[in-house]
Amino acid sequence: MAIEQYLLKHKKSLAGQWFDLLTGTYPLETVRLLKKETNQFANPVGHAFLTAIDEILDEFLGQNSAEAMWPLLDKVIRIRAIQEFSPSSSLVFIFDLKMLARGVLEEELAGGLIDHGELSDFDRKVEALALLAFDVYMRCRENLFEVRMTELKNRTNRLLKLVGNE
Repeated sequence: MAIEQYLLKHKKSLAGQWFDLLTGTYPLETVRLLKKETNQFANPVGHAFLTAIDEILDEFLGQNSAEAMWPLLDKVIRIRAIQEFSPSSSLVFIFDLKMLARGVLEEELAGGLIDHGELSDFDRKVEALALLAFDVYMRCRENLFEVRMTELKNRTNRLLKLVGNE
């Protein structure tokens, strides 16, 4: 049985642990809010994270298409790209998947049901996901920069018009 099939059997636990690690990067009070409130209108960030993680796992453990994965990663990364996180802190949750998978697969690894070649392939798959996530992050940061520049230009134009009218 492939690693992905073992992980799919434990997807709910894996998703919950991944959500905990992702939200754990926030201050304690924020973590409480992100985990406590499940209503998407009362807690849009927590809801976005929870649903995106579930969808990312489905795609990653299934087809793992870059085209399908991009908008799923964007749901999480867009939020983190506008917050006060460094690029590495924004994307570390992707690499957490390796550690979480090993924890879930502990029995299978100990029993020899998964060989090291399969594990290496899985690691490369996570690393490819991280590279895609970095592309998503950079696109989000570029969009943010463009929005800020447009706003700055608009403000400058309004200011010049005000000065020119007096």
